[in-house]
Amino acid sequence: MTQERAVLAGGCFWGVQGVFQHTAGVVSAVSGYSGGSKANADYEKVSTGSTGHAESVEIKYDPQKISYGKILQIFFSVVHDPTQLNRQGPDSGTQYRSAVFPMTDEQANVAKAYIAQLDGAHLFSQPIVTTIEPGRTFYAAENYHQNFLTLNPHYPYIVINDMPKIENLKRLFPETYREQPVLVSLAKASN
Repeated sequence: MTQERAVLAGGCFWGVQGVFQHTAGVVSAVSGYSGGSKANADYEKVSTGSTGHAESVEIKYDPQKISYGKILQIFFSVVHDPTQLNRQGPDSGTQYRSAVFPMTDEQANVAKAYIAQLDGAHLFSQPIVTTIEPGRTFYAAENYHQNFLTLNPHYPYIVINDMPKIENLKRLFPETYREQPVLVSLAKASN
């Protein structure tokens, strides 16, 4: 099977990972950090907002089952509010920015065109602030951040902020929603 990669940041990585773990065609979704260096790719440092990193998710997917465009569609309509600058829900700081980290020039072009299309259609009351940041390395987050939504469905933050995203995925993309999430093998998540 051919796999492709997408790396996206849309606020706290728990919800982003959870949505894509419930998306058919996704082979894995790993929480992590993108935008900064390896030396400061850890939760305590990233939480300061001074590392350049954004909490992000690396999505490996089967392009025969789901397109990059469909992943972006889910990202912009279910995962987060792309009009909020450096914040999502209760979280604020550059580490919670909305960003696409394209793996190829083609992904960068698709993301730019999609954002322009959304802005042109005026689907949001405010302009989209999502940045496109090519050439960044993804670093997997600590094991305790992996599969967080699935392992902690009653955690108040998850109940309030992230479970509604799973419901929206099921409601808006029933053909793409899968009941059983694809979970991260914690041995594989470690860098």
